[in-house]
Amino acid sequence: MRAQRLRGGIIAAGEGSRLRQAGFPMPKPLVPIAGLPLIGWVIRNFVAAGIIAPVTIVNERAADCVEWVTARFPHLGVRFIVKTTRSSLESFVEVATGLGRGRALISTVDAWCRSDDFVRFVEAARRRPPAATVLAVTPFVADEHPLWVGLDARGRVTRLGGTSGDMVTAGIYLVSERVRTTVPPPGLGRLREFLAWLVDRGEPLYGEVIERVVDVDRAEDVALAEALASTARVSRRSQGGADE
Repeated sequence: MRAQRLRGGIIAAGEGSRLRQAGFPMPKPLVPIAGLPLIGWVIRNFVAAGIIAPVTIVNERAADCVEWVTARFPHLGVRFIVKTTRSSLESFVEVATGLGRGRALISTVDAWCRSDDFVRFVEAARRRPPAATVLAVTPFVADEHPLWVGLDARGRVTRLGGTSGDMVTAGIYLVSERVRTTVPPPGLGRLREFLAWLVDRGEPLYGEVIERVVDVDRAEDVALAEALASTARVSRRSQGGADE
């Protein structure tokens, strides 16, 4: 029986202030990594994984992002929410509630990874129970403020937060319908706080590993992602493959 195709969502409403201060004049979703904007990498990963009709939230200063995606991917049915939100949690709620029934894959725009790694994550995440929410986690800590994760032997998340650990969250989530329709309690400001609240209340959250994910917030993150992209291209050529 063929698996039902996943809907997708992209959180791209951040201001990208540190990248602007570093000399990148464009909205954060359009910051290029090896010639392709961040949002292009995410959409390309979605296409590779068979994820359809992504709902994408951008802030009100990112009209150029809407124009770029519409011109580059005219047949994907990307739906935009143009709204300047107060927090990552508000952006998540805006996207999550617009994705219909069932599980959906939601990615932050600044979570850069290779397409083959992304596809493997989606495949592994879909093998988890339908009622579970699955977080991409990585041992590759390239983040100023990482969210550390504790996992048990079955891969279930036992802890989110703290000052150290073996894995950190990677900004990519396969979210159950129940979690997408759960109203966060008052007082939570960030998505990471909502995820920690879900763990505390016993919601089934699991982790699946992506070996290398870069959280692109600074100029040095752009350089790191470009170096990894270049390494991936060299590896494919050495194996007789074509560039992505």
